[in-house]
Amino acid sequence: MSDSAKANYAVDVKNLTVYYGKIPAISNIKLKVQDGEFLGIIGPNGGGKSTLLKAILGLIPITSGSVNIYGKPILENRKLISYVPQFAAIDKHFPITLTEVVLTGCLKKGLSPFYKYSSEQKALANELIEKVGLSALAKRRISELSGGEFQKMIIARALAAKPKILLLDEPTASVDTTSREQIYNLLEELNKSVTIVLVTHDLLAISSHVRTLACLNRELVYHAEPELTEDVLNGLYGCPVDLIAHGIPHRVLKEHGEGHND
Repeated sequence: MSDSAKANYAVDVKNLTVYYGKIPAISNIKLKVQDGEFLGIIGPNGGGKSTLLKAILGLIPITSGSVNIYGKPILENRKLISYVPQFAAIDKHFPITLTEVVLTGCLKKGLSPFYKYSSEQKALANELIEKVGLSALAKRRISELSGGEFQKMIIARALAAKPKILLLDEPTASVDTTSREQIYNLLEELNKSVTIVLVTHDLLAISSHVRTLACLNRELVYHAEPELTEDVLNGLYGCPVDLIAHGIPHRVLKEHGEGHND
């Protein structure tokens, strides 16, 4: 494969294995994410989803394998990635406004503590706040934001670094139904200019919004179109799963059979 063809992959994961001590968190993962893709990653708790994101970011040691970002090792191209963690390391009671949080996304390493934001950075922050639909709350303290508003702010902060790839770990885990749909719609809009990789437990929403799907349970169980078939889910979770139609806010597990406890 030519260098130009390799560079067309935003993320190229090859034979990736990560151990925590003597326990394998993920094993022999092969995953290619095209530039401009919207990939959803689902799987059970402890299946390695967050570990995979952290390995892509270069935040944890890799036992074996490799991760390339646009054809180069992660350490050379990490600046092209922004990350929205499941739990943002921001004290919600810290006396700071929504705009000030978004502006911190513009900061680079090694800056003086007395750094002053430029007019261009302030304009970018205002543009991103408008993009995520929070302009009316720009001067509000973060302690006054709802869960959905807080998550949109964190997404705007991630975008302030002008990434080509946006990684998100359970961005709708603690928000209401309305905010969840707003965030997914926002991500669809952002995907017009940014490659998105999203980890979630929201099976129904993921099949409605993403372009491709990866199912992970330490190993890659499935990677293709976002069609949640019975066979895919049985292989992923190890037991039969019923999918409930859109509009019903829960799904039901089938009976596991005799000899299994609830």
